[in-house]
Amino acid sequence: MPSGRTHDRITLWSLPIVAGVTFVNTQSGNLTLLVSGGFLFSGLMFGPDLDIYSRQFQRWGWLRILWIPYQKRLRHRSFLSHGFVIGTTLRILYLASWLALVAIFVCGIAQIFWGTGWQWQYLVQEVQRSLFQHPVEWLAVYIGLELGAMSHSLSDWGSSTYKRFKNRQIKRKKIAAQKPIPKTRQRKKRIKY
Repeated sequence: MPSGRTHDRITLWSLPIVAGVTFVNTQSGNLTLLVSGGFLFSGLMFGPDLDIYSRQFQRWGWLRILWIPYQKRLRHRSFLSHGFVIGTTLRILYLASWLALVAIFVCGIAQIFWGTGWQWQYLVQEVQRSLFQHPVEWLAVYIGLELGAMSHSLSDWGSSTYKRFKNRQIKRKKIAAQKPIPKTRQRKKRIKY
């Protein structure tokens, strides 16, 4: 399995390719920026390794406390964290639930102390409106997040497959070296009298 440093390099070296391919396919600077930003964020902070004490986890600083319940519930490299589509979707839902709790808390405090008319229902309506008015932009962000997670999972899978292949070769060589070399049968010459 590649180290966190290797995953970072893969993300940073792949970013121009992702940006180039996105721009060629969309011809939109805005969508390219959203996909590339999502890719970079996912590769460096929002990737599959949030299920362990990793570089991605450490980059959250004091906010990493949010990811501790996530780590406690998921086994490392399970399909729920490293799986295509489901891993990214689950992390988005997990983070969105925390953001919703914080928003409700902040609105409640604002109502109590300052008597403001903010209501959490208003925030939910605004988020829904944003989702329905800008579906292409939200899809671009999701694709970027998924591409960043896929680059991570594919490099893990490729590295593990390569190591298994090399270990099998080494094992075969050891077994071949341990087997005794069979002696060829020598025919005894029969002497005829």
